[in-house]
This record gives sequence, C-alpha cells and structure tokens, in this order.
Amino acid sequence: MYKEFEKADVIIGISACLIGEKVRFDASNKPSNFCIKELGQHVTFKAYCPEVAVGLPIPRPTIRLIKDDQMIKVSRPDGSGDVTSAIKVYGKKVAAMSKDLSGYVFCAKSPTCGMERVKVYSPTGNQLQVQGVGVFSREIMKANPLLPCEENGRLNDPIIRENFVARVFAYRHWLALVESGITKHKLTSFHAQYKYTLMSHDFVASKQLGRLLASADIALEQMAEQYISGLMAALTLKATRKNHANTLSHIQGYFSKHLDQMQRKELSEQIDAYRSGLMPLVVPLTLIKHYLLAHPKSYLAQQSYLNPYPESLKLRYGY
Repeated sequence: MYKEFEKADVIIGISACLIGEKVRFDASNKPSNFCIKELGQHVTFKAYCPEVAVGLPIPRPTIRLIKDDQMIKVSRPDGSGDVTSAIKVYGKKVAAMSKDLSGYVFCAKSPTCGMERVKVYSPTGNQLQVQGVGVFSREIMKANPLLPCEENGRLNDPIIRENFVARVFAYRHWLALVESGITKHKLTSFHAQYKYTLMSHDFVASKQLGRLLASADIALEQMAEQYISGLMAALTLKATRKNHANTLSHIQGYFSKHLDQMQRKELSEQIDAYRSGLMPLVVPLTLIKHYLLAHPKSYLAQQSYLNPYPESLKLRYGY
C-alpha cells in the first residue's frame, strides 16, 4: 500500500510562476490549479525562477532561445542581454542542492524552464524547425536523471498527471530507503512492493529487475543504482489499459479460492469493462480492495499498485 509521508517530507521543485508568484516577464503568473489546490495538499513545493534569480527585473523584456551557428543562447529577440551563462550557473547551483527533491514541475515553453518543445529562433527572428529545452531545466534534469519531471501543460492530461504523481511518490519511497541504509533484504522487499506497479508499466522490466536482484555477482551499491535506474525508466512508460487489466487479472488469482462463482464473474466483468474503456480503473480496484479486506493477503496488502499515492487525489477516477 501507499507509504505515508508527511507533507513536508515530499518536496517538489516548481517554476515559481506556477504557484502564483508574479515573476513572469510581464509581472504575471501562470498558476497551476492542480499543483496548488490538489497536489499541494500532500507535498511541499520549493519554487525557483531562474530569470529573477540571475537579476532580471520584473517586468522585463522577453527572452528566447536563439541558435547562432551551433550555439543556442538565451537573450532578447535582438540578441542583446545574453543571460545564457548566468542561467546555466544558477541551474548547476540549484541542481547540486536538489538531492532532496522528489520531483519537479517546469513551466512549459519557457526558454529557461521549458522541459521540451521550446521554440528556437534564428538571429534574424525566424522560428526554426528545431525545438529546444530550457537552459535552467536542462541543468536540473542532466544532474538528476532519475528525478520525475513534468510540465504544467502536460499535467492537464489525466494519464500523464497520474503517471507523474505515481513516480514522485515511488521516488520518495526510494529516497527513504536510501536514507535508512540499503541492505539486500530492504532492496528485495522494496522490489516486492513494486511488483504489480512494474507489471502495469513494463512486464519485461519487472522480470529483468527481479533477475538483477537475484544476481550474486554484483556489489550492493551497483545493484541499487541499476535497480532504481531501471525502476524509474519503467515507470516513465505510461501504463496502458491492457497492462492494467492483465495486472488486475493476476491479482484476482489470489482470491480464486475465496470467491464464489458470481463474485469471480463480477470481478472478471469489471476488469474486462475497464479493458474496453467502459469504466475507470478505480472500479475494479475498489472491488479488489474490498475482497482484500474480507480475505487478507499480506503480500497484496503491501503492493504499491493498490495505493501508489494519497487516495484523496482521485487520480484513477478519470481513466
């Protein structure tokens, strides 16, 4: 089940404008309702605005990514006011202090904070076919490749939103494991808790990580590094309805000796209805949780798949 954390223990970096700070070029903000009103009830945000941090005023002239020869710089549209080096230095500074972060939400399309698909221009002002990455966000992601990252706009998609939050809490769970001191037993127990989560995202990765932990030829530190890299890479893949349905069917097998014919039929029908897109994931999951209360299974009870994050977020209601 979901590992409980205090709000102050789950820290997410965020572009300052997304939590209401009026730091944009025109002294406005871009508040994210999901981050502020929903996710913010369960996590603590640590806000950054690299443009203000390097001394740019509020309000200020716009800046953009400009490709000059093979170099991409951040400056005003006419090429003046180049802040590329200053933003990079600040990005490296924040990245070095970000080891306590469990995730990061960047501001989409920003030449400093955009995670992807940022517009790039020529020195003469023409928009190029190439797309870039914000200079600040690039430094954060490069220094913390395992860190779950998303953009505010993409979080409007219910599947992407659920995936991001699940990765945040899984990564926080991992950081807690590291803080307590990793042992082979703890690592194996951690993997056991994420068996069905992995299955819903990448069945092959689930098997590969299991074989990794069974290896006797790898030092514990190296094994842990390979494991968390594999886990976070697998969780980045969106869990499909097919994979979810197959995972639910595996879980159903734990109750085969306890359910009568009508109960088995009802659960199978709900799983198939979810697979077909006729009902959200929360419906078969709710029935499985009901049966788990009636017929306790310690192995199932510890599965992160059943409660990967605070249930009050209701992220599985929308798909």
